[in-house]
Amino acid sequence: MDLRQLRYFVAIVEQGSFSRAAQVLNIAQPALSAHVRNMEADLGMQLLLRSAQGVMPTEAGTTLLRNARLVIEQVATAEAEVRGLAAEPRGEVHIGIPGTISQKLAVPLILAVRQRYPGIKLRIAEAMSGFVLDWLRAGHVDLAILYIPAVDRRLASECLCVEELCLLGPAGSRSGPARPHGSSIDFGNAIELPLILPGRAHGLREMLERLALSRNASLNSEIDVDSYAAIKLLVERGVGFSILPLHAVAAELEAKRLRRWAIVNPVVQREVHLARPGDKPAPHAVQAVEALCREVVFSLVAEGAWEGTVQVVPAT
Repeated sequence: MDLRQLRYFVAIVEQGSFSRAAQVLNIAQPALSAHVRNMEADLGMQLLLRSAQGVMPTEAGTTLLRNARLVIEQVATAEAEVRGLAAEPRGEVHIGIPGTISQKLAVPLILAVRQRYPGIKLRIAEAMSGFVLDWLRAGHVDLAILYIPAVDRRLASECLCVEELCLLGPAGSRSGPARPHGSSIDFGNAIELPLILPGRAHGLREMLERLALSRNASLNSEIDVDSYAAIKLLVERGVGFSILPLHAVAAELEAKRLRRWAIVNPVVQREVHLARPGDKPAPHAVQAVEALCREVVFSLVAEGAWEGTVQVVPAT
């Protein structure tokens, strides 16, 4: 039996007549009778009782009728759900974001999803970039914003933008370490200053360690603390210096609580990547949020709302 035969059978029973069913289905009556005979032959059971008053289902026919209606209804529901996905994606989407990026991206992304896709419920989880990557690998999140490219063959990632890192010190005259002169400082000189940095498990610290090692140098990290808020407060109080993303200290710079120096030779930057599982098709809702996340990031960068960040133009 196939779906067409089931629909024919239901129509015959509901119309109580082969001729009326043939008219409703727009099919020749002999062809309709042939379909029923084939079904009865396949099942080895009589399905319909034929009389001058019309047709009625046998006990086997009644059983088939009940199940045929269920099958037809399920198929119709499946078709409607699939077609509905194309019109409006629905469901939960989980995205992991490092805390510093979440300050810039979380609220605009939530608002954009609510406006564009009201059927999607967005769940945002914050953690350091390394933990976010572990969540993605374990399937705990559908998408991830990372400071490192996902090199796992099961994952796919793209670089969305590059953000500038700068040296930070206290604003105004305070006791403590001497401050650099001018508006910029060589990387080699910056890492010799007494630094307050995230711990070694933090992606930013790991990147700075690698860059220092490539120049046969090491970081003079006097205080390790995995809290940007604590780092900024310690720097503000003149305890030491730090190297952080420009956007993470924009408010403190505007309020003149901190001072920054551009790092040169080399310029210190880090990439922001959008990652997802690459070994299986993503649900429609995840695809929608992925595209919208890309759109929101590019908009924040273009509008200058993500300070010190430059959009990466995809290769053609």
